Formats: sequence, structure tokens, C-alpha cells
Amino acid sequence: MCELFALSSRLPTTVRFSLESFARHGGLDGPHKDGWGIAYYVDEDVRLVKEPAPAADSACVRFIQDHPFTSSIVVSHIRKATRGAVAMKNCQPFARELGGRMHVFAHNGDLAPERLHLHLRLGHYRPVGDTDSEFAFCALLEQMRRLWPGGSVPSLDERLAVVTEFAAVVRPLGPANFIYSDGDAIFLHGHRRFHGDGRTAHPPGLHVLCRHCTAGADALDVDGLALASGANQEVVLAASVPLTAEPGWQTLAEGAIVVAKGGKIVATRSPTRASSEARS
Repeated sequence: MCELFALSSRLPTTVRFSLESFARHGGLDGPHKDGWGIAYYVDEDVRLVKEPAPAADSACVRFIQDHPFTSSIVVSHIRKATRGAVAMKNCQPFARELGGRMHVFAHNGDLAPERLHLHLRLGHYRPVGDTDSEFAFCALLEQMRRLWPGGSVPSLDERLAVVTEFAAVVRPLGPANFIYSDGDAIFLHGHRRFHGDGRTAHPPGLHVLCRHCTAGADALDVDGLALASGANQEVVLAASVPLTAEPGWQTLAEGAIVVAKGGKIVATRSPTRASSEARS
């Protein structure tokens, strides 16, 4: 399956990727990777770089390694195609404007198209490509539109309620790990992922780590990913599989949602709970 990564930090940090190495954490060895993409938030906009080709052969990836970007919200996706052709239009993350800011979405899984189209309706937003992931993103934004009539950011409670309802609809349709950001917060949904033999999807599908880093220390330096910090820094990292051996990684339960903002976890929601501790 695909490989997901997200970062939320208190202060903007330099994010340096070696995607070929990073992919090995999720078991994506070899040349079969079908594309990659990284979205770096810059205020309400995003710097989005993606290609429908293996990262190992990419001049863009080499440029990012040598000239890393700085951001406090980052979303990355390495693709192994299950739905849709190997093409730029099907590479993730996907990005759309809503409420005067860019929204970003990345999905790890495989949603049955017929049931997806039956349970989720499109309106203003339409897919450019032909993946189940982009269709789901467009349907999520359609549900979000009512919260964004103007330029102000809706409350976290309102946004989390929409994401929770959306997640409950897509879970029965297939593996549905996803990362969604509106530039203010990151919403992380853990579900099921193919492990081992690749024939059966089961939890966990996403992991989260909270870190506090002192001034002058690297926030993280592992094979494939390095985060630099010039001040006291707080970060939340999310990945399909843990990137380090440290004990702080939190396994998301099937259907759990975690919301990160400013380098902290600010809300959680499980599929069995009727309320959350979200705060705006």
C-alpha cells in the first residue's frame, strides 16, 4: 500500500526528505512505486510538489534534499497504484481551495468505487483524476463547504464533527487511512492497512508521535527524514509505520481520529465516543 506522512510543528521547521529511503519504512522497496508528492503549507497556501514516477529517479526529489523547504504543516504520500492510472493527476496529496485557503488530502487504502459513489455525493468539487482517493476528498470538501461561508476558520468542534461523519461513511468501503489539513489543523484518521503478505488489511493503519526538542537539536534525524529546529520546538509526526524505535509512538485504533495543531494534539475522537475534547 501507499505510505503516508504528516507533520505539525509549533514553529516552522526545515523538512528534508529522502523519499526512496523513507519509503522503506513502509515496505515499499524496489522500483514499483507509482508516484510521490509533498505539500508544504505557507500560510494559507501550499507548495505542492509531486510526480508520477519513482522517487529514486527524480530530479525534483534531489532538489528537495539539497534545498529543503520550511513549514509548520507538511503532508506527504508515496503511491502504489490500486485505483487509477500512473499519472500526475492521480498523485497525492490532492489540494483544493475552500474558504480562501488551500485544503490538502492524502489517503492510504482502497475504497470500492461503486459503493463510494453510492454513499458519497459530489457537487461543487469534481475529481481531476480517476482515483477513489480524490473522489473521497471532493466529497469531504462538499460536506465542509457549509462551514466555510466566509474567510474565518470554523471552530475545531465543527470541523471535527464533519471529518468524523465522513470517516464513518468511508470505513465500510475499504481501508481508509487518511490525512486532511485545512492549513489550521491536521486531521489524522487511522483504519486498516495491508501488512506482511499483503492479502489482508487490518489495524494499525497509522501511528503518531509527539516530540519536544530543545534549541539547537534536530527534531528528528532518521533514514529518509530529517527535521531541523533552531528553537524550542514541539512537533507531532504521523506515519503509516513508526519511523524510529522509540517507545513514544501511539498506534491509532481502528477508526480513531487525532487532530494536531501547532505541534500538539488538540483533539481525539474514537468511533465509539459520542463527544470529543476538541477546543478551537
